[in-house]
This record gives sequence, structure tokens and C-alpha cells, in this order.
Amino acid sequence: MRNYITHEWFTIFTIIGLFTIVVAKYLNTLRFNDFLYVIGNSKYLKIYAKDQKFIDQFDSFLFINLSLSLSIFIYFAYNTFVTPVHFELMSFLKLTFAVSTVIIIKTLLERLIGSLFEIDSLIDDYLFQKTTFKNFSGLVFLMANLFLLYTDIPMNIIIISAISIVCLINAIGFLSSFKTHQKSINPNFFYFLLYLCALEISPYILLFKVIREYNV
Repeated sequence: MRNYITHEWFTIFTIIGLFTIVVAKYLNTLRFNDFLYVIGNSKYLKIYAKDQKFIDQFDSFLFINLSLSLSIFIYFAYNTFVTPVHFELMSFLKLTFAVSTVIIIKTLLERLIGSLFEIDSLIDDYLFQKTTFKNFSGLVFLMANLFLLYTDIPMNIIIISAISIVCLINAIGFLSSFKTHQKSINPNFFYFLLYLCALEISPYILLFKVIREYNV
């Protein structure tokens, strides 16, 4: 059996993640139910993209779960595939802060670019789609963490399975966004590639470097 005592902080953070999901559902039960079926169903994106706000309570609570669950998942993945590290609360909080900051700054930069090039509407729709699929990925990370914490299934199998599912989810989201805005992208494909390199790839390289320093 797993030594649950050593994972007591992870249990606390997982409960917080579950609590934020419950709050999101309480704030808007109908929207949450539609959100659960967003994969393969464009109903959620079509309905709620129209009412999106700069700071959305529903997405904010799901984002808290994403940050916590992703950080816990990164910790286990790092321990499994890179090198075992001793858990320290302050280091973990720094990791969570780094994950949250990268995601937030990336989103703000994309909004800034939208304003500079006067394509706010296009960027807002695109960001809403990306945020939706990221928050859905947060649910996957939460479920994966429960298996990592409380089952005897080999960690490498759980981690690889979760990463594969999340990659599939975000690939679906990316293809959905690309299809929706294909007419705008095709004439400016070179700039689209620059955007991918600058704002879709480089932030995660930065986050990886932060993770590499996690055990320092």
C-alpha cells in the first residue's frame, strides 16, 4: 500500500481542487454540465463564448484546480522520469506559482497582441476555446493525481496515459480553433507560425527550465 502520510499536503491541495470544481458547478450548474461535454460538442463554445468576460468566475475556479492539479502532476512526473526529490511545501508553492504565472502572462500577452493588431474579437474567441480545453485538462490531471496518490497502479503508466489524454484533448481544441478561424489564418500563415513559436512553444520551454530548477 502507498504511504499516504507522506502525501498529506497533496491530499489537502487535491481537496482544494475538488472544492473549486464544486464551487464552479454551484455558481452555474447548467454551464458546468455543458462544459463536461465540450469534447466533441461545440454547444458550450458557441453559447458561452458570447458572454465571456475578462475575469470570469466560472473559469477562475476551474483555473485554480488546473494550477494545483498540474503542479501535483508535474511533481510526480519529475520524480518518476527525471530524479526523485524530497517534497518541500515552499518549493511546491513556488512551482504552483510558476505554473499559474506562465499561463496568466501568456494569456495577457495574447490579449495585448489582439489589441495591438485590432483583432480583439478573434483573439477573445480563440482564447476562450483554449481556456476551456485547458480547464478540462485540469479535470484529467485531478483524476490522474487521485490514481497516483491512492492506487498501486505503476506511476509511469498513469502519467503517460494522462499526458496522452491531455495531448489529445488539446489537439482537438487546437484543430477546432484552427477550423473555426481558418479563413483568417490561411492568408497570414507565416505570422501564424511565428505566433506558435513565440506564444505557444516558448512559454512551455521556460516552464520546463523552471521545473528543472525545482529541486535546487
